[in-house]
Amino acid sequence: MAFTMWIQWFTVAATLLVSVFAIPNPYEPFMKGPSNPLKAGVSGEPLFLSPYIEAKRIDQALNLSAVQHPLFQDVESYSGFITVDKRYNSNMFFWYVPAKSNRANAPVIVWLQGGPGASSLVGLFEEHGPFRVRSDLSVDKRLYSWHENHHMIYVDNPVGSGFSFTQNDLGYVTNEIEVGIHLYSFLTQFYSIFPLTPNPLYIAGESYGGKYVPAFGHALLKASQPNLRGVIIGNGYTDPLNQLAYGDYLYQHGLIDDHAKARFDRDTATVINRATLQDWTGAKRVLDELLDGVDGHASYLKNVSGIASYYNYLQVSEQDVDDEEMMKFLQRTDVRRAIHVGDLPFQNADDAGKVAQKLATDMLKSAAPYVEALLARVDVLFYNGQLDVICAYPMAENFLRKLSFGGSEEYKNAVRQVYRVDGEVAGYLKRAGNLREMMIRNAGHMVPKDQPKWAFDIVSSFTHGKI
Repeated sequence: MAFTMWIQWFTVAATLLVSVFAIPNPYEPFMKGPSNPLKAGVSGEPLFLSPYIEAKRIDQALNLSAVQHPLFQDVESYSGFITVDKRYNSNMFFWYVPAKSNRANAPVIVWLQGGPGASSLVGLFEEHGPFRVRSDLSVDKRLYSWHENHHMIYVDNPVGSGFSFTQNDLGYVTNEIEVGIHLYSFLTQFYSIFPLTPNPLYIAGESYGGKYVPAFGHALLKASQPNLRGVIIGNGYTDPLNQLAYGDYLYQHGLIDDHAKARFDRDTATVINRATLQDWTGAKRVLDELLDGVDGHASYLKNVSGIASYYNYLQVSEQDVDDEEMMKFLQRTDVRRAIHVGDLPFQNADDAGKVAQKLATDMLKSAAPYVEALLARVDVLFYNGQLDVICAYPMAENFLRKLSFGGSEEYKNAVRQVYRVDGEVAGYLKRAGNLREMMIRNAGHMVPKDQPKWAFDIVSSFTHGKI
């Protein structure tokens, strides 16, 4: 029976049976703990799918996970929680949007936001999902949604990000190996409900996702996952100690003078020295003083340059209206009920909060070895927005030039090509072995948000073997 037909059949049949055959919520005691609902008791209960998978009630799990809400009625989607560590009741939230066209063969993209601690619903609502939130807390359709030709799986990763949660302090990840283990557990269970294993698989993400993506990809390689075809990293924070030339970048863009450059050069050298001595906490504090600010004080970068955001140095305000509207939207009780999250709190921290605290010693460690392993087996795309400071293009290029892989010498000598989309100069492309490296014009840290048409073209070309 065709995929969509049996979904429709179970929408009718299983609804009649849910009250009789529903599996009791195994985490009910936890749900009585602290939460942050709009109104207690009216948002429904979270949907935990692992018990249904274990009981082999796959069709019921599929039916229950369907998202049904007037705002989303024109776009088929599914959401819920998958348990990735029973010891600590660690559960990952996902929202899956099937491909709009060529569903049988469309590539699968698992999207992982950065932070650490940011929700992947930022990607869904603010970058490349089918919806964007309006100021009146309704939604518009996005013109260049990646689900047009991809199965999109948005995962709140690691646990503690977005709606994902754990019941125990020991359930938080502290390194990228644990990230890979959790995500591998998630995907294998997800595939039990949604039969997408024959489709080409791509892991994608941005910012701190530049670590999550290679860690997950490496876990899949170790498990001999046959359908992994590639990874996509946008403005990735992948190899931090080789992405620290902030003094050069800011000075060459006229954002600081030579005196400030000297301070940046001195402090980044201190970061490297402390990291070399395994003083990760001390190294991170020096970097935070430069870029983020500590103890309630503004960063040195902000004080000397006045730029509002290191995600896009042309941005004139720190305020992120899209983020604020998304946060309000996700507090709507009808939306919470539709996406099966109940009254669980929503965490969307950016390098703050519990997730970041637990990953503190991971912050400056490199994921480059994972990238090298991936380059030996699958295609890898790195793209960077031209206007980003925190993960600037020249610094990404610097770490890529230091990689050891089959095409490393080819990359160092690669001829840069102008990349056009419908006649417009969208950016510049280099190819070497399995590596594709791109710089996207007039975009900051979140390329799909700043240049949605170009990002859609670039990613689609990569996943469909055109670049």
